[in-house]
Amino acid sequence: MNLISKLLSPGHVLMDLEAGSKKRVFEQVGLLFENSLGIARSEVFDSLFGREKLGSTGLGQGVAIPHGRIKGLREAAGVFVKLASPIPFDAPDSKPVGLIFVLLVPERATDLHLQILGELAQMFSDKSLRESLMSVQDTDSVIGLIAAWKPHASD
Repeated sequence: MNLISKLLSPGHVLMDLEAGSKKRVFEQVGLLFENSLGIARSEVFDSLFGREKLGSTGLGQGVAIPHGRIKGLREAAGVFVKLASPIPFDAPDSKPVGLIFVLLVPERATDLHLQILGELAQMFSDKSLRESLMSVQDTDSVIGLIAAWKPHASD
């Protein structure tokens, strides 16, 4: 099992989200985290937006991994977002983003959050997985695809 699938539950997958900007995505994800984990949506938004100001979390190839630290969070939490229409994300290849994985980690995050980010980057660099995620229509398929994905062993 990979680290990413441990973070995902059906309630943490947003399919065909209508959002015209990063801000709107962060607002929607903030609302989800507020409802599911009790984290104030403003805290989620501020953390993600603050990190984005340091440099875009857009990876290229239509993918972004916004992430932020949250005071009082006990363990990493994630949300997978498939947008209804790709949006500008200041990615290095200038392509709009349609697949987003939002990662929240504790304020005093350990190496684990770096491992998760590394695994996300590796997962999203898998072209066939990216294409499959872009074409699926339901939450269970997203969770199944991510659960079935195996990271490469690092040297």
